[in-house]
Order: sequence, then structure tokens, then C-alpha cells
Amino acid sequence: MKSLTKGAARRVPVIREDWCKGCGICVSFCPKEALSLNSANKAELDATRCTGCGICEMYCPDFAIELKEEGAL
Repeated sequence: MKSLTKGAARRVPVIREDWCKGCGICVSFCPKEALSLNSANKAELDATRCTGCGICEMYCPDFAIELKEEGAL
């Protein structure tokens, strides 16, 4: 896992809603409570709380979450 250092690009989760099955595993593992399930039962990100740690990407069983550098979105 890449560490966030001064000058490094910020990594943010990109959620592929069509792959998300709404299991909520990412929500339960997020240490900053940046993820929730929306009314369509899909993962949703609060980017202001996210630190880019990558735990959500690691635990998503459906590979619906991928961390990307903020400028590469």
C-alpha cells in the first residue's frame, strides 16, 4: 500500500455501481466511516472522510472498488 506523503497524489476509491452487490463489507471495514449504502443498496463514498487507505478495495469481494490517483479520475 502506498503511503500518502507531501506532494504525492491523493488516492480515492472509485466505486463501480454496476459491480456492487450491496453486501456492505466495505462499509463495515472503513476505519473513517467514509462509505455507506445508498437507497439503491450500492456503496457510496463521502470523499471528505476518506483517507485513501485502500481497505475498502482490499475487502470488496466483487472488485467493485478501485483506488485511483485523484488526477487520473
